[in-house]
Amino acid sequence: MVVPELRPWQSAKPRVRKIADAVRPGLARVVTAVKPQVKRLRRLVGAQLARLGRVGGPRPAGPTRPPRPRTVGTWRYTAGAVTAGLALAAGAVTAAGPWDASGQRTAERDRAAAPHRTGGADHGSGVAAGEPDPAPSAGSVLTGLGTATNTVKSAPSGEPAGITGTAVTDLLGPLLDSSALGGTRTAVVVDVATGRRLYGTGADTALTPASTTKIATAVAALSALGPDHRITTRAALEPGTREVVLVGGGDPTLTARKDPDGWASLRDLAARTAKSLTERGIRQITLSYDTTLYSGPDQHPIGVNENLARVSPLIADEARSNGSVSGPATRVADPGADAARQFAGFLAQAGIKTSAPGTSKSSSRADTLATVTSPPLSAIVERMLTNSDNDIAEALARQTALASGGPASFAGGAAAIHAQLAKLGLPMAGAAFHDGSGLNRDDKLTANLLTALLVKAADADRPGLRTVLTGLPVAGFTGTLAARYRDGAAGVVRAKTGTLTGVNTLAGTVVDKDGRLLAFAFLTAGTTNPPEAQAALDRTATALAGL
Repeated sequence: MVVPELRPWQSAKPRVRKIADAVRPGLARVVTAVKPQVKRLRRLVGAQLARLGRVGGPRPAGPTRPPRPRTVGTWRYTAGAVTAGLALAAGAVTAAGPWDASGQRTAERDRAAAPHRTGGADHGSGVAAGEPDPAPSAGSVLTGLGTATNTVKSAPSGEPAGITGTAVTDLLGPLLDSSALGGTRTAVVVDVATGRRLYGTGADTALTPASTTKIATAVAALSALGPDHRITTRAALEPGTREVVLVGGGDPTLTARKDPDGWASLRDLAARTAKSLTERGIRQITLSYDTTLYSGPDQHPIGVNENLARVSPLIADEARSNGSVSGPATRVADPGADAARQFAGFLAQAGIKTSAPGTSKSSSRADTLATVTSPPLSAIVERMLTNSDNDIAEALARQTALASGGPASFAGGAAAIHAQLAKLGLPMAGAAFHDGSGLNRDDKLTANLLTALLVKAADADRPGLRTVLTGLPVAGFTGTLAARYRDGAAGVVRAKTGTLTGVNTLAGTVVDKDGRLLAFAFLTAGTTNPPEAQAALDRTATALAGL
């Protein structure tokens, strides 16, 4: 039986003791959030209570309490079990998040790494050193991650998501008719396992998608480059000279911070470059930097904006000037020059004197001194989707263009995205791309295309696209949905948000009460109150969870 995605978080067992203190501050919120779900989860929790006790392991030391009478009501028993399970999930998210350092959700990573293992998360059989932990007890809701017994449930033939007739329309119609959603709204709901449409209104009407465009960018980039693709930044020595060129390869996650947190480090690149120069007897150089990989304008048509830096193949920490890691921030005027200046400083700390950095182009005869590479593209995609990262999105559009043989520009990236999606046989009628981030209001997508992208990402024959789903923010827990769904389908809805003036969109997946995975897309135009529009969309997605 397939269950909601809260269950895989049981794999957090080794961290439970460490995060016990982190759970307590958020416990009140968790208890409040769980109340609407008690009835829904009662059936699921009862069968798994003993397993939950094993996963929890030894309890932290603390005051003991007298045992509760065995006559306690069933609903109290169930509520306590559910609260404990959600507290465990909340603690795991608080301490480490449902993603590891590279962005992959831990439970899904373990499940994919150990498909031959069976049974619970702790079978008592032991695991050899260096081998992956046993797979989580619950089967994944995503196809292709497990055996035939761990596949997505689909709606019975002739019945949409287990309900009959016009029930889906009756449910969603009034919700989508909310005045908070503006004058135009379109929607599609699809059974992921079968690809069958369960609901549609204005399905082929193209509207401005805002940041849900990033779903398309992610699918295109993964299709063109593959999930294991890595982006390289290098330092090269021009022959017969002492000119060292810092060559940007387009890694939008390159960092100059002391703790790179798993991303490519500009400090490491400088240290390796200094070591290589010292071995050659070189202690003073002319430093240049190469940003010629990209072409065309480097500034988005929206102009200077705190949501996006100038697009450069050489950029450190997204050119943020305030030390932030996500969200709006003031950006430096020239990302390439800024990265080169920081690189020069790190070289100086390693004993290499440099000139003031200037622009140049590395020749084909240059000798590579050192390189650093990004994490796999799959991890970069997840970071982009979870945080709605515009800088990563524009970089991936250009990387897609390069892989497709086109110019690495706004126009070239947009054309490459469209071409890659067309190759996948997706419904492209009405679709128009002008960037990779969705900041351009001239972008147009349909609800039909957005749900088709999500279904394609769940296709067992295309496991390379899976991180499009795992990167979606988790309602009430991560990314752009962390502060939403506090009183609704927390942990059950996973979706990409989109917001521009007058535009609110939401596209993602939801697990219904019988464990079926549904894909949905809601697009609106003409909204006047963003918080009210977001709340209306959240209520609609939450309603799907109750089907």
